[in-house]
Amino acid sequence: MTDTWREIEAEWQGGGVFIGRNISGGMVQIGRLNDHPGVSPMELLLVGLAGCTGIDVVDIMLKKREALKALKVKVRGKRAEDYPQVYKEIEITYQIWGKGINPTSVERAIQLSEEKYCSVSAMLKSVADIRSTYQIIDSDIPGEE
Repeated sequence: MTDTWREIEAEWQGGGVFIGRNISGGMVQIGRLNDHPGVSPMELLLVGLAGCTGIDVVDIMLKKREALKALKVKVRGKRAEDYPQVYKEIEITYQIWGKGINPTSVERAIQLSEEKYCSVSAMLKSVADIRSTYQIIDSDIPGEE
């Protein structure tokens, strides 16, 4: 395991708006810019969690040779009323599309992600109660359930 630093920059655009960039050119807008809605810093944490666990679950499911066709990860968080208003509760819902998906494989993939692989989950669970559920949709195409 390496001690690899990650680096981003956030450039102020005026008001409460920043554009965040990583070293390879990925960008995210924080706050509303003109008429374009952005993502709040606290929402970015939820996006990071969804992406982190989603990548793990897809990886594990494909290694198990499950017929995964699509995955949607929905995350919602409830913040504390007192400042700094950290997340106290987080709910993750995994929607999985594919024919004949084994529920045991899904449960194990989620468990491995949340307990072993997802670094975002590991950080957030020190302050928040994280719960997850899943739904298997026996279809190859989202929207055609």
